[in-house]
Amino acid sequence: MSEKIYSPEEVDVIKQNIFEALEMVIDPELGIDIINLGLVYDIRFDQGKTEIDMTLTTMGCPLADLLTDQIYDVVGQVPDVTEIDVRLVWSPAWTVDKMSRYARIALGIH
Repeated sequence: MSEKIYSPEEVDVIKQNIFEALEMVIDPELGIDIINLGLVYDIRFDQGKTEIDMTLTTMGCPLADLLTDQIYDVVGQVPDVTEIDVRLVWSPAWTVDKMSRYARIALGIH
């Protein structure tokens, strides 16, 4: 059985589906999704293998396991995703500047 070869256009659609799935992962302390918080730095997809580079608001964030478990749950439901690797990265450091306008307004940050 041969492995499916994805066109660049198909990869773009799959990455968009992954991005949209990640909008379902809500930080329970802030009530805002990890995309709008600016925690997701990169999404890579290659032949079913998905790698997500993300950070947390602080290094000692007690929600790391909860958030990564949610990521595995939602991204695992995206068609064509067969393997998921969530990588916590600390560079560049997260700042409120990475948040979307929506997140800043919701949290009262100007």
